Amino acid sequence: MENKVILTGDRPTGRLHIGHYFGSLINRVKLQNEYETYVEIADVQALTDNFNNPEKVRKNVRQVVLDYLSVGIDPSKATIFIQSLIPEIAELTVFYSNLVTIARLERNPTVKTEIAQKKELFGESVTYGFLGYPVSQAADITAFGASLIPVGEDQLPLIEQCREIVRKFNNIYGDVLIEPEAFLSSSKRVKGLDGNDKMGKSLGNAIYLSDSEEEITKKVMSAVTDPNRITKDTKGNPEVCMVAYYHNLFTGKDEYEKVLEECRNGERGCVACKKELSSNIIEFLRPMREKRRYYEERPEEVDRILIEGTEKARIKAKETMQKVKKAMKLDYYL
Repeated sequence: MENKVILTGDRPTGRLHIGHYFGSLINRVKLQNEYETYVEIADVQALTDNFNNPEKVRKNVRQVVLDYLSVGIDPSKATIFIQSLIPEIAELTVFYSNLVTIARLERNPTVKTEIAQKKELFGESVTYGFLGYPVSQAADITAFGASLIPVGEDQLPLIEQCREIVRKFNNIYGDVLIEPEAFLSSSKRVKGLDGNDKMGKSLGNAIYLSDSEEEITKKVMSAVTDPNRITKDTKGNPEVCMVAYYHNLFTGKDEYEKVLEECRNGERGCVACKKELSSNIIEFLRPMREKRRYYEERPEEVDRILIEGTEKARIKAKETMQKVKKAMKLDYYL
């Protein structure tokens, strides 16, 4: 795995939450010490289902960068860049679009799921840009020679589609592109405060990394608990309680076991339990909020990080494009 290049990133459609932290961010911080790491703010891909609200995407670019910096992604170790400022990605997307059929894109399980989720937005007419999301992602990955892509299981079909595109390109034009491998995260998806299997920006069930102490407390106090527990003395079932679920993430092992035991024995009230959890989450996130505040007060430093990271990423993408154009006999006058 020596000298491997990693590509990861997020669509700037909102601030990042604790689901992002446990699901991917914590691993990115670790991996940046071991691999050449590129972190993409995928604003072009965010526009595939936010085309009618570009201001939302633009505003959240900075929010996502602040979240990255707050959790410990280090710009001296990882290259943070903005997708739309790398024109080579768009160029590769056009070239790769000739190597995949519409039928194949429509069969992609991840795309099918996301189209079903966006039914209200698209109706029966899915846009070319949204359907072609895997092609754009293949361009992201190959532009930087990424060979290792940290993903969750739900994203595996997108990586496989990229591998197919790379194989077809290399078969036609020669051995130019690196075929990436998925780096499957061992982290599980964090459930929402409402018990939903997914914590999501659009679901209103998330605790954000940047939430204030008041916001965290208010959200935790509204978390779903055992519906059959009427009084403090009623024996509870922590298996169906989201407060117990989050204690497992933010409370020490011994204290967590105590929470479970007291709940089952009817020795712990839900209000007190929620207050304890709120305090634990607040303390856990405090260093991140303080680091975020540091960068919020220094916008010129954030701009510098983005500009330098994007310039570095552009150099890498240009190198890839030169090889691609030469292989495709498109290197006119170069």
